[in-house]
Amino acid sequence: MSLNILLVGCNGAMGRTITSIATDNDRFNISAGVDRISAHATYPIYQDFNDIKEPIDVIVDFSSKELLAPILAFAIERKLPVVLCTTGYDDADYKAIEEAAEKTAIFNSANMSYGVNVVLKLLQQATRLMSDGYDIEIIEKHHNLKKDAPSGTARMMIRGINHSLEKERSCVYGRSGNETKRQADEIGIHSIRGGTISGDHSVIFAGKDEVIEINHSALSKRVFAEGALKAAIYLTGRKAGLYDMNSMIENN
Repeated sequence: MSLNILLVGCNGAMGRTITSIATDNDRFNISAGVDRISAHATYPIYQDFNDIKEPIDVIVDFSSKELLAPILAFAIERKLPVVLCTTGYDDADYKAIEEAAEKTAIFNSANMSYGVNVVLKLLQQATRLMSDGYDIEIIEKHHNLKKDAPSGTARMMIRGINHSLEKERSCVYGRSGNETKRQADEIGIHSIRGGTISGDHSVIFAGKDEVIEINHSALSKRVFAEGALKAAIYLTGRKAGLYDMNSMIENN
């Protein structure tokens, strides 16, 4: 039996990629979409969640943070699990997600790539081994239409690195001017935007006379779409709670 999906942000680049994959896979059925643009599709597209009448098993969201509140309200009302793949959430958004997770199953990850989440584990181990005598810099690159900076994945990396340090380091976002000498207790974060870059993240550990770099490059948006669909399968039938990529990896 196919998994009936409500795809939020269905006409965006990621939404179209998910639709393409689901079309060729009998395990998935896009029952309906939500988007401000009602472009032609093989399924109905709504602008108002209250108008949705198709059968839904799980919500997959690749839209924007502005839609978080109606998504969570709809998920709670219909008792539906939801996979949140949108980035740019602030502290208030995460609090709302945590509160909603007390009532339904929610999967949240700033990056749906399996490989990126393996890299995050490697970074934590590397940080513990190179916490002394190494400067840490993060460089993230994305396409020219990305709205938020630094990326959600870069923020995940920062949290993972600081979690592995005895004392957290402050973040410096880019450097400009004449008084920018690097301090030992900081993490430098640099955002590049251009072209159609799907996503590239590098973490540099720069020590005395040596440099170690851990890098992940996404060659297409397909890796994120496939990760989201795997999360949708994983979340189905789960009890209320907050889940992430680590949960899925550890339960495979």
